[in-house]
Amino acid sequence: MKAPAELSLGWRTDLNFARFDGELIERGDCLVVRTPSNPTYWWGNFLLFDHAPQAGDCAEWSRRFEAEIGRHQAESSHTTFGVDARDGFELPDDFVQRGFTLYASNVLTMRREQLRAPRKALSPGFRVAALKLPEQAPEAVELQVLCDAGEHEPVDGYRLFRQRQMARCEAMRRQGLGDWFGVFKETASGERLVADCGLFHAAPGGDALGRFQHVETHPAFRRLGLCSALIHAVCADAFERLQLHTLVIVADPLDVAIGLYESIGFERGAGSWHIERRPAP
Repeated sequence: MKAPAELSLGWRTDLNFARFDGELIERGDCLVVRTPSNPTYWWGNFLLFDHAPQAGDCAEWSRRFEAEIGRHQAESSHTTFGVDARDGFELPDDFVQRGFTLYASNVLTMRREQLRAPRKALSPGFRVAALKLPEQAPEAVELQVLCDAGEHEPVDGYRLFRQRQMARCEAMRRQGLGDWFGVFKETASGERLVADCGLFHAAPGGDALGRFQHVETHPAFRRLGLCSALIHAVCADAFERLQLHTLVIVADPLDVAIGLYESIGFERGAGSWHIERRPAP
């Protein structure tokens, strides 16, 4: 298994979060990632391999997940494997038959000189700002739950997961490792959060790589240029205030959002591969 510093940018920046408040355990053939503070976080509790699975691996990989994660955290009822491989692959039949699904993501990167202004300026009545945490965390959580619409798990479980994630982000913010940002809309009763995302990096002295987290826009406010304005403002802040040299965002290659990221300067790079089996209903 590769050392963490040798992993592709997507996985390397992903591990910044587990390194902050979780556990990284290097085994001979994989990296064990655990987040005891958020055991239902599928991609905070997984095994990372540097090679694609082969036919017949499902039983052994599943046994390893249970031994390394499930046995230690009863709430981790999912099963997830990351693969840091150069080329795409097909999921072997034994994984498919046991209910696993393979997802591909594309890792996009940006350096300071690549940043471009959004095509559409932010309309009057909207502004981008860092959230005041923890005071505004509940509003962000409710927006995230609304945007998920039960896609990943029942609403109550997803809300708890996002509450734990925002608590982690607040802890990282207190140590100067980033911020959570939002687009606020002026209303008659005050400001309303309508889009949000996070940007965080490794501890001081790290590799100056920033990683975006959980970019969302309220369904009623999409196609207004809010997301591009938000991402652009966060990038500018990361380059100027945090003095990061490279920013990383991971997206579904078939999602329309990937074109939005490219429009402000992100460039597509390597893929990353996720194998997951959701918890039983």
